[in-house]
Amino acid sequence: MANFSEDKINLVWEKARIIDGQDAAIYRQDFAGAWIQRDRYGKEESFGWEIDHMFPESLGGNENSDNLQPLQWENNRTKADNFPSFSTSVSSEGTNYKMINQNWEFNDSFIETLKILYPNNQVLKKL
Repeated sequence: MANFSEDKINLVWEKARIIDGQDAAIYRQDFAGAWIQRDRYGKEESFGWEIDHMFPESLGGNENSDNLQPLQWENNRTKADNFPSFSTSVSSEGTNYKMINQNWEFNDSFIETLKILYPNNQVLKKL
């Protein structure tokens, strides 16, 4: 796991979805619907989360804040370095943890943003 500053961790936390009726400083959801808890950053446990590079580092992505998102740790493992299509494995049903395979694909708008951020990237040039 990358070594992010507290400022970067807070910036990425703010990208997580606020849950109605919950303290947004403590609980939020990643884009797949999995609950995460602010103080469990970097932990492989309930409500644990990590900072995901949407465009993977292995393909040329970096720590630009536009390329980072909060992701429940198991979802980050499932997503891995897959791009532009990938899967996640955890969501929620109400307040209950739910194992569910979901398939995703980054939209054209995000791909265009990446092409601006990484104009010489060969992977993106093929898309």
